[in-house]
Amino acid sequence: MLPDRFAVLSDIHGNLPALQAVLADMHGRGVSHAVNLGDILSGPLWPAETADLLMGLNLPTIAGNHERQLLACQQQPGGPADQYAYAQTSPLQRAWLAALPGALRLGDVQLTHGTPQTDLQYLLDDIVAANLVPASLDTVAQRLGSTTATLVLCGHSHMPRILQLPGGPLVLNPGSVGLPAYDDSDGGYHRAQTGAPHASYAIAERVAGGWQVQLLRIAYDWHAAAAQAARNGRADWAAWLQSGMVTATTVDAAASG
Repeated sequence: MLPDRFAVLSDIHGNLPALQAVLADMHGRGVSHAVNLGDILSGPLWPAETADLLMGLNLPTIAGNHERQLLACQQQPGGPADQYAYAQTSPLQRAWLAALPGALRLGDVQLTHGTPQTDLQYLLDDIVAANLVPASLDTVAQRLGSTTATLVLCGHSHMPRILQLPGGPLVLNPGSVGLPAYDDSDGGYHRAQTGAPHASYAIAERVAGGWQVQLLRIAYDWHAAAAQAARNGRADWAAWLQSGMVTATTVDAAASG
């Protein structure tokens, strides 16, 4: 069971300094508990070090699509982000990932990476003109399906969002701890852009009548993260990490690698 006030982390993507900054901020606000919504290690950053830190914390954690994709690299080569993380992590760390559930229910709080049906579908976002925009109430309700939860936590899109379903739960995406922008071709080419390089997370607190939420953007040394991505041959990630935007240059770099 979760306490009445806790932090919500998602989409860390191996960004160790961003995670450390978020954890420090969380503790500075007197928050001692957190949950982790998946997409934990994949990327050209610090997957092994991030795994070590999180395994020691033992947070309630679910797997995202990148956990599944990273583990599939054992059978055949995967995408660059997943393949790098697979090569850098130990069998013990990968066994930790393999044991993570795809969803969790903690009292009246529901944890899902994408939607309850698939880790590859956005819950709170639609793709419109190659960008992510907020989905409608009806669309979110349809994707979520029936639930008795009062708070639903999701990730995957990296876009911080809150939506109150009438007569239903509050739905929260805390944004991404580790990657403020990216582009993807799943579901059609699109960009996720937060417009700033800060690490994102949320604090949820149970109050009379429901939940209140803080969406937080935390400064950290994103130049160091970008330099790590560049050292590992990912100029696209380096640009995303420093700007929170996807430009024509980074689109070209992603397409070539």
